[in-house]
Amino acid sequence: HSTLPGKMNHSHHHMTTTASHSHGGGDSNMMMMPMTFYFGFKNVELLFSGLVINTAGEMAGAFVAVFLLAMFYEGLKIARERLLRKSQVSIRYNSMPVPGPNGTILMETHKTVGQQMLSFPHLLQTVLHIIQVVVSYFLMLIFMTYNGYLCIAVAAGAGTGYFLFSWKKAVVVDITEHCH
Repeated sequence: HSTLPGKMNHSHHHMTTTASHSHGGGDSNMMMMPMTFYFGFKNVELLFSGLVINTAGEMAGAFVAVFLLAMFYEGLKIARERLLRKSQVSIRYNSMPVPGPNGTILMETHKTVGQQMLSFPHLLQTVLHIIQVVVSYFLMLIFMTYNGYLCIAVAAGAGTGYFLFSWKKAVVVDITEHCH
């Protein structure tokens, strides 16, 4: 069993670097993940090995599903905020001065919401948080397929979801939030 550089030894499952595996060429058991954006619908794996897009109709269906998943994610974030406001036990506001432009002083206010740990509202928030995290990682992995159609579906769904669900929300920018 000798293995040439850049080839796959099927008995040992070594990773290959051959370009023929990208987007459907060569060995059907091993597909390389694309590293650049592309628009296509042949042999596009979507989250699971058995979920492969091969036709324009399947891509259209996947686009709609991903679009709705991204909308759901945005709606879930807002629903959790509203649930938290309804079930909050105590609210504390902490203000502190921060330097502003041209030597001015701005007041930065942080709201702390407390609830009991062993309560139904906190259990519900925990379950919803788990769902939100899983959906957010699914959306990230979908975007990381680098398929242009699926990336557009994620972005358009998130934008539409934000437009539909966040319009009543007071806009507060959290400079510490780096990941949704």
